[in-house]
Amino acid sequence: MLKAENLSKHYLQGGTEVVALEDFSYSFPAGATAIVGPSGSGKTTLLNLLAGFDVPSRGRVELAGERLDELNEDERAAVRLRHAGFVFQSWNLLPTLTALENVAFPLLLAGVARVQREERAQELLSRVGVAERAEHRPNQLSGGEQQRVAIARALALEPAVLFADEPTGNLDSASGRKVLDLLLAHAGDERRLVLVTHDLDVASHAQRILHLRDGRLIDIEKSG
Repeated sequence: MLKAENLSKHYLQGGTEVVALEDFSYSFPAGATAIVGPSGSGKTTLLNLLAGFDVPSRGRVELAGERLDELNEDERAAVRLRHAGFVFQSWNLLPTLTALENVAFPLLLAGVARVQREERAQELLSRVGVAERAEHRPNQLSGGEQQRVAIARALALEPAVLFADEPTGNLDSASGRKVLDLLLAHAGDERRLVLVTHDLDVASHAQRILHLRDGRLIDIEKSG
């Protein structure tokens, strides 16, 4: 479902070649996998490559049997819509839409009829504990509420792979734990959670922890 082979990303900065990621290979099993490492270790670069937001300098990424590195931007977006969900530290909610409309948006893109997508969105908001905030816009929600709406949106199409980039980084410990529990609840069976975090306590709740340093995979630790 999700695997990388010899994945590398280099770019030029001020005429100097920067190695953001080098020869990363891993097949992600079902369940939760955390990616940890110091700032500049390549965590977010790796996540962007795995999700098809960026293309590698070398190597391959397969998501749901599709070679993302061989697809153009529109084709990668179509694969993401069918198979992946995303939760980001900055939440990325659409400011002019209500919580319900934000959650329903991926369903709209997928062509789901209005009644069905609104029912699904309301169900997901109930699942994450913010049903009573359905008609509020993002600027009327607390940080924890916005993050839960973002999770509901990410789950709208029941993605096989859920990517999360520092999803608890802007939250207090109580809100962060609730968010983490929601993410972990989605992982299992044939579903995957790929979690980037600087917090080793958060990472310890995943089944596996990948340690990056200087753009390289240096250790794989069993946890959870």
